[in-house]
Amino acid sequence: MSEHITHRIAGKSWFGTAERTGEVFDPATGTVQAHVDFAGTAEVDEAVRAAAAAFPAWRDTSLAGRTRVLFRFRELLAQRQDDLARLITAEHGKVVSDAAGEVARALENVEYACSAPQLLKGEFSENASTGVDVHSTARPLGVVGVISPFNFPAMVPLWFVPNAIACGNTVVLKPSEKDPSASLLIAELLAEAGLPDGVLNVVHGDKAAVDAMLDHPGVEAVSFVGSTPIARYVYEKATAAGKRCQALGGAKNHMAVLPDADLDGAADAAVSAGFGSAGERCMAVSVVVAVDPIGDELVAKLTERIAGLRVGDGREPDSEMGPLVTAAHRERVASYIDAGLDAGATLAVDGREPGIDGGGFWLGPTLFDRVRPEMPIYTDEIFGPVLSVVRAASLDEAVELINANHYGNGTAVFTGDGGAARRFTGEVEVGMVGVNVPIPVPVGYYSFGGWKDSLFGDSHAYGPEGFHFFTRRKVVTSRWPSTAGAASGGVNLRFPGNT
Repeated sequence: MSEHITHRIAGKSWFGTAERTGEVFDPATGTVQAHVDFAGTAEVDEAVRAAAAAFPAWRDTSLAGRTRVLFRFRELLAQRQDDLARLITAEHGKVVSDAAGEVARALENVEYACSAPQLLKGEFSENASTGVDVHSTARPLGVVGVISPFNFPAMVPLWFVPNAIACGNTVVLKPSEKDPSASLLIAELLAEAGLPDGVLNVVHGDKAAVDAMLDHPGVEAVSFVGSTPIARYVYEKATAAGKRCQALGGAKNHMAVLPDADLDGAADAAVSAGFGSAGERCMAVSVVVAVDPIGDELVAKLTERIAGLRVGDGREPDSEMGPLVTAAHRERVASYIDAGLDAGATLAVDGREPGIDGGGFWLGPTLFDRVRPEMPIYTDEIFGPVLSVVRAASLDEAVELINANHYGNGTAVFTGDGGAARRFTGEVEVGMVGVNVPIPVPVGYYSFGGWKDSLFGDSHAYGPEGFHFFTRRKVVTSRWPSTAGAASGGVNLRFPGNT
């Protein structure tokens, strides 16, 4: 009998009867391991009302009180990180070591949120005008919504939730219905750390739950991570309803390899970044730009390394790449391999038959060479273990190719030439850039986000911009007469000046 997963509202499991449910699979076997309740308008409204009821007291909780909860949560999360990693692997399929890395990066964001007393300091100007003082404060927004994707079921919620609650907001979180349990464990640990009931609520579901959150007048802001078409939809719908919104979309991340690069190191990096988590990462390298004349040599090195990858159940210690998250996603990714062949690309490594017995959503690492920019395997975000090699005649051509792409999430250059690297980082039109670093995800005290169709809204995730997103500034100008009841000096209709 499969497990039953339901919402967490006002600190308690939801006890209603869901009109719709979804299946949660074990991606390594293809079997259903749980059924998850899907929220509709009524359940989302219940969660928003719980968050709204908790907001005044949480907003007025001292910075010291909020921070103590976050410090305690950080310790509990560190103690349970192995449990959380195993839970991620069971529902997502990524290998346990990769899931553990996800949790470690999530911890960085919790640690940054623990700096809230420093980060929320306002400014003060004494005697800005004669007898007049001015100060600013950062105020919370109210109830905020977080909509997170399947590929990082712990890290992405923890990009947003710790910062949001550190700033004094309350949260309604909708995780992916494909792997919902990590968010529930996070909510339980926050409650154990002392977070009051209703400050974080978790509702599950699909588009109906998303639309209910976007339409709800009690939700002040929405943070989203997912594909570009859905990010655009969320941003347009949220902002049309008057909400603040940050919507992080898809990617087509290029890794340019210059002729002077360490080709062995570049090949190791490309395979690691292209096939980690079965390519289900918005920061995965999906295109290697080989700058002449190293293309043939680099493809040979990539092929050699891919042949040695161990694909298997993520719970097995010797597995390096697990299955894809669902059967439908596996079929979608496999269809791009067929499309690449039809378009005339050279299939250097075919992963369609990885040779694993039994069920499961398996697809092996796949490598295409001589890919052209008009091919679907180049233009579309595949979000799977398919790596494409494009040939370029020069650094100029490589930069031009990257800048012409409508995505602008992450990119990298591999070279030993500091001047070339400096030129690349300055000219490339991408939000996150690595120099001899294939996955340039910023550390927790910077901010994450791309350009162009990889980000909708003007605020990146976590770090300083995360605190900015979850607050609004208030400026107070005050005068305290030196003598109580002193005359104001009479009526004066001129615009006020400062003296």
